[in-house]
Amino acid sequence: MNEFLQAKIEAILFAAGDTVRIDRISLILGVDPADIIEASEKLSEMYESANRGIRIVRIGDKLQMVSNPDYASDIIKVLEHRKPPRLSAPALETLSIVAYYQPVTRAYIDQIRGVDSSYTVSVLMDKGLIDKKGYLNVPGRPALYGTTDLFLRTMGITNLEDLPELPDVSTSEGVLKLQEQIEQIKENQQIEGQLSLYDSSEQEQSGSEDRTEEDEIVDDESEKEDLQTES
Repeated sequence: MNEFLQAKIEAILFAAGDTVRIDRISLILGVDPADIIEASEKLSEMYESANRGIRIVRIGDKLQMVSNPDYASDIIKVLEHRKPPRLSAPALETLSIVAYYQPVTRAYIDQIRGVDSSYTVSVLMDKGLIDKKGYLNVPGRPALYGTTDLFLRTMGITNLEDLPELPDVSTSEGVLKLQEQIEQIKENQQIEGQLSLYDSSEQEQSGSEDRTEEDEIVDDESEKEDLQTES
């Protein structure tokens, strides 16, 4: 029964090509959610132990079939997808604030960073790493931002609770630890590594004109200067 359940989950996730809620799989198959989780974990372990080209990741209360990040460069070359540029320092800084303090307004992000973050917020939204999660019930109803499933997948974590604990920056040791964490994030940035088998956003990008290296430099410099554009 367990192997039969694994085969069903494998077929569902492959056909979906996106995240699928565990409770929906449970309802349709008439199986307890705990059994779905256990079967998916065993299936994932089997892929990993055999060094297969696919993986199953759990993102909160959802499951998704993705490609093995070890083969990301080959996938990009074969499918002619351009390697996504790494996030700039301002983008990483803004993303960290949203991740740890969400839901947050842009004004709150600006207050912490000390500069206007409208451009950087829009960049992160375009990349699908953050999204609007509602509106604050105050005059003007500013948007509240939070991270997305893509952010969890990119970070390689299941829930926000899996994020590393913020160090105490009131001490020099804490500041050093924070700097080490930031450097580690920079080194591990492989957004392209967790490509799903049917990633519609990547398919749309592959049909667009390739950006030049100068375009990337302009974008990076624009983020550093935090252009004063409204989101």
